[in-house]
Amino acid sequence: MVIEGSTLVGYPSGEVTGRSTVVARVPVGERHGTIVTETPFHPLDHTWPDQPADRGTVAGIPVTDCVTGAVADGERQVHLGENIPVRRGSPGWSWLVVHVTPEPVPDGEVDLVVDAEHRHALSTGHTACHLAALALNAALADRWRKEVPADGLGHSDFDQTAIASSRILPGGSLDVYRLGKSLRRKGFAVEGLGESLPEITRRVGDTLKEWVAADAPVTIESPGRELTARRTWRCGLPEGEAAIPCGGTHLASTARLGAVAVALELSGDGTELTMRTTAG
Repeated sequence: MVIEGSTLVGYPSGEVTGRSTVVARVPVGERHGTIVTETPFHPLDHTWPDQPADRGTVAGIPVTDCVTGAVADGERQVHLGENIPVRRGSPGWSWLVVHVTPEPVPDGEVDLVVDAEHRHALSTGHTACHLAALALNAALADRWRKEVPADGLGHSDFDQTAIASSRILPGGSLDVYRLGKSLRRKGFAVEGLGESLPEITRRVGDTLKEWVAADAPVTIESPGRELTARRTWRCGLPEGEAAIPCGGTHLASTARLGAVAVALELSGDGTELTMRTTAG
């Protein structure tokens, strides 16, 4: 079966249900991968796997995983996740959402239902993650001795300059930043950071409390419905509109987070800073 075109996705606009036609199947180990023309499911992004895949059902069958796939135009072999041999969005390829189930999905049109509670928890975590990163940038702004790219609010972008890994969790996130020689050469002062963490944490928390109280609107800007469309998270904060490239799911406003708190921890050798964010 030849696949024509990338999967269309509805998760950026908040969709959690849909009905679509099965266009292909692919083995995923001992499990079964199903590809449809359009889906509300958010798959794991193999290039930056921060937000886990949605859960739910296809044709009433549990979806145990949801991954990104790609197939060259005119070819039949679907490559999955880390085995995709080209960059995300490369021309001449179709980019696919592959729903992984323990048993085959029937032919024809099928109903797709996302676990809305789990999606909401991940959306909460992702929105809180972006806000915490922006608040951390502001709290660390006076530690820069050289100019680096700024975030959407005009602060030196520590988050994007130092990020090593980011993981969205239900109701929160875990971000790890490198504080090595490269960051120091770029002008970030690490001296005394450990002693300053309580004050930095307080400043981040105060900023987050203000932003949640502002009930700032959150939107996802998308140029199209294709899986690989380059989407942007936007939030109208009191200081201005923040914009961050993002392919995940989010809440519609900051007030829906309820509350956001962060915990900062410096590694024993001082080379990593970990930020744990919780919301709700």
